[in-house]
Amino acid sequence: MPDWQVPLADVVVPEEDIAAVAEVYRSGWLSMGPRTAAFERALEEYTGARHALAVANGTAGLHLICLAAGLGPGDEVVVPSLTFVATVNAIAYTGARPVFADIAALDRPWPEVEAVEAAITPATRAIMTMAYGGNPGAIAALAELAAARGLTLLEDAAHGIGVRHAGRHLGTFGAAGAFSFFSNKNLAVGEGGAIVTDDDALAERMRLLRSHGMTTLTWDRHRGHAAGYDVVALGFNYRIDEARAALATARLARLDAENAQRAELVRRYRERLAGMDGIEPTADPAVHIFTAVLEPHHHRDAVRAALAERGVQTSLHYPPAHRFAIYTDGAPELPLTDGYAARAVTLPLFAGMTDAQHDLVIDALAGALAPTGARSPR
Repeated sequence: MPDWQVPLADVVVPEEDIAAVAEVYRSGWLSMGPRTAAFERALEEYTGARHALAVANGTAGLHLICLAAGLGPGDEVVVPSLTFVATVNAIAYTGARPVFADIAALDRPWPEVEAVEAAITPATRAIMTMAYGGNPGAIAALAELAAARGLTLLEDAAHGIGVRHAGRHLGTFGAAGAFSFFSNKNLAVGEGGAIVTDDDALAERMRLLRSHGMTTLTWDRHRGHAAGYDVVALGFNYRIDEARAALATARLARLDAENAQRAELVRRYRERLAGMDGIEPTADPAVHIFTAVLEPHHHRDAVRAALAERGVQTSLHYPPAHRFAIYTDGAPELPLTDGYAARAVTLPLFAGMTDAQHDLVIDALAGALAPTGARSPR
């Protein structure tokens, strides 16, 4: 493993988090129970959503919101190609067909209303958004479009925990939204995720599907709230465990402070990159990942290699889904998405990143972009 001076992401687990998890194991109740219920209540209060459901991971959450929305064979869902493939896979799991929309611009890597509207057909049932980097993008306008066209708006808010726009938390603009708590996310617990919705019927449907379609759970029966159960739907095991629910609750209390640290780092990135030729940052805000677009004359692999030599880890977010073999059949041409995917680079961003680490990233980047630095082969 490389000895990164500045990793792409980093997670610090303080002693109080470890103590919260250890107490779960001392309690003897390890699967969905009181700590899961407490986390769900905390997330409802934090996001302002009527219902929050903790799940095994973000992909499980995406699958559940697609199922609860009634997607199935013959349906189409307009979705960005510039996203982690789980966004698209969750649609396909239901038998529905993903229809890809191009991004707005190289500095706005999400679809605007015009691109989404152009992709709508008589078979369109829903629009799936993705809060790229933690940016709300066109979410408010897409909510209006969905309402006007009688479509269901679903939100992949995996990057958006703690982000509010127009007085609302991301994930609450549509019928339902899904969050991820994977190790590199802002609310990191290793694996885990959650769903939020204001729709009582959708919430009830997702609760059933989360745990095998069972009408009651082990915790309900343990508390004497039920003596047995029926199975009324073909569900899944998408339950979270108590240890991760406890860890998520502890980390949620610090999320706003940590997101503020990320926002300050992003401000410094934008300030320093403003005077640097050959690279432009993408739109603000971006509190999950920070990406910038290289001018065509720079060779991205060489730039990344130069940063790696200085101990700076970088990444690419994301290979476009419409270029994956499983989704290429019938995929449209998306020139802006392809252009962004070829030229964008993700720089390190995490709460706790020091000024010295930030300076190292900028200095290494400036060296890589200097006239004698990394350039495209002639």
